[in-house]
Amino acid sequence: MGGYSLGRRLAAEFIGTCLLLATVVGSGIMAERLAGGNAAIALLGNTIPTGAILYVLISIFAPVSGAHFNPVVTGAFSLIGDLRPRDGLSYILVQVAGAIAGVWLAHLMFDLPLLQVSTKVRFGAGQWVSEVVAAGGLLLTIFAALRSDPKAVPQAVSGYIVAAYWFTASTSFANPAVTVARALSNTFAGIRPLDVPAFIAAQSLGCILAVFLTRWLSAPLRAS
Repeated sequence: MGGYSLGRRLAAEFIGTCLLLATVVGSGIMAERLAGGNAAIALLGNTIPTGAILYVLISIFAPVSGAHFNPVVTGAFSLIGDLRPRDGLSYILVQVAGAIAGVWLAHLMFDLPLLQVSTKVRFGAGQWVSEVVAAGGLLLTIFAALRSDPKAVPQAVSGYIVAAYWFTASTSFANPAVTVARALSNTFAGIRPLDVPAFIAAQSLGCILAVFLTRWLSAPLRAS
């Protein structure tokens, strides 16, 4: 990570995750207010800012912390040995804290009650399969971009998330910290707390599958 101290890396993860959630929740609130009841327009208004902020945040924070902003990304890099497990746990804790702070920041900006609990139901096999695909596809995108052209990671990740907002039934949470934090916002981007554990389990499965698939794809061919 370019020799940055753990404290600075954790600060980058906290700030980046906070701004990501402020964008996800804030743009969802704005989009719903302006869409006039059109769900497709509201989703589009939520998608574009999310993709844009991901590009910005990864570009500016990747040299400091790797710009994970996501426990499954941190977990994957810990599994492949690129991040010490102890540092990985610290990353995850500040990602969750930053995500919750970002939700509260969005509430403050839109004059909403700070403390909320979502009632938005996101339940069912389609939702869970979507989260396996969303998280697994995100990690495959990151690993492949790092291998082929590290400078392309911001574009690749933001492009994948923009697409996954629309091709997954769950609108691609793909992130346990995001999932936990969005349960604390009874807005367009929310998720009912009861549905959070299944989402996180699906995201974790996607992470494990992506790590194994990446290792298999990148393994050298044996001479016959």
